[in-house]
Amino acid sequence: MPAPQKKIIFSIAGVLSLACALGTAAAVGTQRWVTGTMLCKTGALLVNASGPELEKFIGQIRYGLFHGERVRQCGLGGRASQFSFFPDLLTIIPASIHVSVVLFCTALIVFALVGTGFFMFNAFGSPYETLHGPVGLYLWSFIACSCGCLILILFSSEVKIHCLSEKIANFKEGSFTFKTHSEQFADSFWTILVCSLVHVLNALLIRFAGFEFPFTKPKDSETTTGAVDLMY
Repeated sequence: MPAPQKKIIFSIAGVLSLACALGTAAAVGTQRWVTGTMLCKTGALLVNASGPELEKFIGQIRYGLFHGERVRQCGLGGRASQFSFFPDLLTIIPASIHVSVVLFCTALIVFALVGTGFFMFNAFGSPYETLHGPVGLYLWSFIACSCGCLILILFSSEVKIHCLSEKIANFKEGSFTFKTHSEQFADSFWTILVCSLVHVLNALLIRFAGFEFPFTKPKDSETTTGAVDLMY
């Protein structure tokens, strides 16, 4: 492929990698990772609520990695309150998983920025092999994509398997018990998924630029090796 086209491809990949870093940083700071509704089970059972009456006992909850907001509905109107994960909720949530999610988000931002620098260096500089050349570009894209996948897996397990929303809703609740009524991942979670897919796209762009995937042997070398073996 001609050099100008390679520069364009690497520049596009660098811009995409930078967008992923900025998107991840924005996602980390928002409360739009999970949104849902919580049913005040105790209040609903006391009045035997059903149908339209049940709506008076369904509140909202939304949260991110550091803080969130919930609206309690126990039949007497909604009461909004703010909460933070650090340090308030660390005693009731799977802290090791949650901290790991935050660390992998940081790693994703760092490696996306590193990938941006190396893509631009390959586009406008004079790179050499190892970590500056195509092998390095594949490496940074792979690490960033792996971090994104780990974020999605760990956070999904924290929310679904460890019932994170329910634990938050019942935090410091002495007389009322809340159950998850509905729950869905929000914009920031899907932003991480898109960023992971973009790094896969970057790897395909590197291949499209004419560079083989790592650990693949060119056919010419295999033919030469076979000829040498026959000589001996």
